[in-house]
Amino acid sequence: MTTRTFSAEELAKYNGQDGNPAYVAVEGKVYDVSNVSAWHNGKHHGNLAGHDVSAAIKRSLHMKRVLEDLPVVGKFTGDPEI
Repeated sequence: MTTRTFSAEELAKYNGQDGNPAYVAVEGKVYDVSNVSAWHNGKHHGNLAGHDVSAAIKRSLHMKRVLEDLPVVGKFTGDPEI
């Protein structure tokens, strides 16, 4: 199985808008949040799909537990938000 690699520019295309899937990066992994109702239209509590949301996950109440059941679609090679 080949792991897809996403740069920041590539990840930005997956913003959940105009029929595009919604992907987010967290600590080097890219997750598909397209089927998560809280990410409707690529937005969730001020966070946007197509971006690294590592910093937001660290500040959230649920932290990384919400990622456990999401499909990992690749790895993120852009600069992480810390």
